[in-house]
Parts: sequence; C-alpha cells; structure tokens
Amino acid sequence: MNKNSIIYLTLIGLIGLLFSCEKDETKVVMLTNPIAPTIQTVPDLTLKRAKGMDTLVFVGTAVDPGFQASATYFLEICPKGNNFKDATVLTSGIKNTQMKITVSDLNGILLKKFPADQVSAVDLRMRAVLSVDAGTGALGTSANPLEYSSEIKTVNVTTYGLPRLDLVGSGINQKIESALGNGKYTGLVKLDKTKPFTLKDPDTNVVYGANGAALAVNGTGIISSDNGWYKFVADTKALTYSLDAYMIGLVGSATPNGWDSPDQKMDYDAATGTWKITINLVDGDIKFRLNDGWAWNLGGTANSLTVDGSNLTVTAGNYTIVLTITNPNSVKGEVGGNCKITKN
Repeated sequence: MNKNSIIYLTLIGLIGLLFSCEKDETKVVMLTNPIAPTIQTVPDLTLKRAKGMDTLVFVGTAVDPGFQASATYFLEICPKGNNFKDATVLTSGIKNTQMKITVSDLNGILLKKFPADQVSAVDLRMRAVLSVDAGTGALGTSANPLEYSSEIKTVNVTTYGLPRLDLVGSGINQKIESALGNGKYTGLVKLDKTKPFTLKDPDTNVVYGANGAALAVNGTGIISSDNGWYKFVADTKALTYSLDAYMIGLVGSATPNGWDSPDQKMDYDAATGTWKITINLVDGDIKFRLNDGWAWNLGGTANSLTVDGSNLTVTAGNYTIVLTITNPNSVKGEVGGNCKITKN
C-alpha cells in the first residue's frame, strides 16, 4: 500500500470518528417551563399520642427540568395564608416521591408553631432545589440555585399536648417532654454545674431527683459535669436518667478561634427549635459541628446543609445566624438542616 493510500484511509477513519462522536453526544436542554414537583397524597394529620411511633408518608412527584436531575426536596408548612414567609421544614432529603416522618416527630415540630389539642388550618408545599454545578456563581449553581415549588395544599392538623417534667432549680424555666406519654421524657436543657436541680411532674406533683446514677422519687439534686447544653433523658418508670453534652458551635477560619476548639457556642430556642448566635466574623469559611468535634458537622449551602458538606463562605461583619437541625441523626451526605445568615 502506497503512502497516499495510507493518508486517504486515515482521513476517512478520522471523519468517521468525528461523526460518531457527534452522534453519540448527549446534550442537556432545560425546558422553558420546568414542571414543578407536586404533592399527591397527604396523610391524616389528626395526630394522637397513642400512635406516636406510626410513620406518616407524604407522596409527591419529582421536579422535571427536561433532563435527569438530582434535587433536594423540602416538605414545608406554614399557617394558612402565610405564603410561606416563615415556613417550617417538616422533613427534607434527596428522595422525593415518599417523604416520611413519625407522628411523634411531626407533633414535636408542629407544637413549636401551633397550639396543642386544637385544630389548625395549614398550608403545605414541596420545594425542590436544583444545583447542577458548583463554584461558578451562575444560575443553577450552589450559589444561585434553581428552585421550584408545588401548588399549595391546605389541610387541617391537630396536635396533642405532651406530658412534661419541669426542671426546678436549674436557674431558668425549662422542661423535658414525653412524646409518647409512656414515662420516657427527653429534651435539650441548658445546665449550670453549680446549680443542682430536680424534676417535678406538674400533673401529679411528684418530684424526682438523683440516687447515685439512678432516678429516685424525692432524690437529691442532679448535677451536670459542665456548663452548657445537654440532651436529657429521664424514665420515671425504670427510674433511670442520662445527661449527654449537646453543644452546637460555629467553627471555621471566619470565627475568632479559626478551625481550633472551643467553637463559638450557639444557644438553643426551645420555642422555635432553632440554634442562634450573634457574632463578629472576618472574611473566611464557617461550618456547624457538635461538641467541638468532627463526628457530626454540617456544611454545604444555607438552604441545604448536609453532614460533612462543604464550607460556607462569609465576608467580614457582624452576623446573626439561626440554624435549624431537621435531621439530627443524618449521616454523611444526607441533608441535616438549614440556616439563615443575616448581616447586621
């Protein structure tokens, strides 16, 4: 075969390859009017303590932008007619067709916004956030996400009040509650190690205290190991209790201690179920983490904080930051909360 023949056959091969690549290329084209997600089925929201461990399932459909897309979905609620100006996230995640939550968890969330043992009219919606790229700041990136919301569904919800134990002697008015009314109480409490406290049942006037590491009727004052927030669990039937540090803090190059501990501790608001801090920051990054460690931390975007997510970037200034933890048991990659970062 002569040299010219070889060149000719090579050109034919290259042309064929080019046409093959063009044919096999997949182009992503977004619809002019992407199809918003929908809420198809809403369970009965007459909540009852006896069914606290039952799972409620909200069934919806995915957002359709015209191509196969991943999205984070938020099931949100607000008082009827509020137009979601102060929406509460009931649950969130990547899975959209079935969003699940237990009766007791839902009741606990709703009690922060709606009165107990009453019927309240509420609006529901499914909100989808698309983030198709990162780092450029363009439309559809994590810095400028695309959002689509379902039509609003108006339904009635009925919450139930919770049995409680009041902390007496802790220095502030606070309580722990029993989501199932079964003698097991839990809650986040702020403790001072210099202030021993007891637990009083306001319905029976029975007072519980410590008996060594156990709980006892008319026992001695319970003492925390340090100052700060704790997850407090008490069982008045088994007469047991536990106190585990639960301190959410702000960490990062923008904070006074940088990436080193101790973190800048946030305060918990039991009425709203949010963590809050007002702080001076410098140019840099921030994240949220538990107990000054990396075993559980949140990052990503303000609307979608995921476990082990990326850093959030801020500029210098005084900020008020409000964090809502929507899934304290989330694991790496899962949505665990959202936040509002407001420059004062």
